[in-house]
Amino acid sequence: MTRRHPDPPTVAAAARRGAEAVDPSGHDPYVGAFMAHLEDDDEPVTAVAGLSDRLEEARRAVDPEGDLPAVTMAAAVTNYLAYRREETSEGREDLLRLAARAEFDGAHPPEEVADWLREQGAEA
Repeated sequence: MTRRHPDPPTVAAAARRGAEAVDPSGHDPYVGAFMAHLEDDDEPVTAVAGLSDRLEEARRAVDPEGDLPAVTMAAAVTNYLAYRREETSEGREDLLRLAARAEFDGAHPPEEVADWLREQGAEA
């Protein structure tokens, strides 16, 4: 039997899962604002040319200085799930760890992101 990949999520669905992974309680207003920038984007992630650019634009709208690690990781998880949609159901810590490794090319993430990941139990 051939294993079928799940249908591609919409940008909004991937962003929602990214926000949930980063902020399971839904209390971080910056992560919420990141999600709000993408919540009406119903295009499948596979149909979006320049998805990384779109995610970066949403991240910068909320975090122009790039110093909010939760927002950085919400964008990273969203981008990761666009390419690895079979991992949508991964546990939170695993998903954060895998997305960080992909986002930072297996290298060490910036110090504030590494500290945040460590606090989440998801050291990259």
